[in-house]
Amino acid sequence: MRNTTEISYGMKKGFTIIESLVAISILVAIITAATSAVQSGISSYIFSKDQIISFYLAQEGFEQIRNIRDENRLNSRNWLAGIAENGSDPCWFGSACTVDPIVSAVPSRCTSGPGNCPVLRQDTVTGFFGYNAAWPATIFRREITLTSINADEIAVTVTVNWSKGTVSRQFKARENLLNWQ
Repeated sequence: MRNTTEISYGMKKGFTIIESLVAISILVAIITAATSAVQSGISSYIFSKDQIISFYLAQEGFEQIRNIRDENRLNSRNWLAGIAENGSDPCWFGSACTVDPIVSAVPSRCTSGPGNCPVLRQDTVTGFFGYNAAWPATIFRREITLTSINADEIAVTVTVNWSKGTVSRQFKARENLLNWQ
C-alpha cells in the first residue's frame, strides 16, 4: 500500500490582493464622499447664517432712517432733517452713511466715501451691532445711500458687505420712503 497525501491548494479561504485593493478603494471613496457632504453642509450653514445676519442689518438700517423721518414729523421739522435735508447732512444724496442705533439715532457720513464705511462691531454680551471701538470687529460693513426721487420721496439703499476667506458677498436692499406729513 502506498501512503499518499493529497494536497489541495484550492480549498484555502481568504481575500486575494486584488479583492483587498478593490474593498479598500470602495471604502476610501465612501469616506471621501461623506466628508465632502459634511463639508458642503457646514459651508452652506455658514453662508446662510451670514446672509440672515446681513438681511437683519439691512433691515435695521431702514428702520433707523424711517425712525428719524418719523421723529422729524413729530417735532415739526423737515422730514429729511438730519438725514439729507442739505449738503451738510450725513446722508446727502450721493454720500454714504452709517447709523448706530446703540450710540445715536443720527447717521454719520462714511469718511472714506461710498464702499468704505467702517466695519460693524458686535457686543459679545448683548449681541448688538454697532460701531463701539471696545467691541470686537465683525466681518460686516453696512452702507446707507439715499437717492432723491422727487420732493416727497427718496429711495433708501442699504448695502451689507462681508467676506469669508477670499469670497466676498453682498446683500443689497432698496426701499422708498415718503414724506407723509
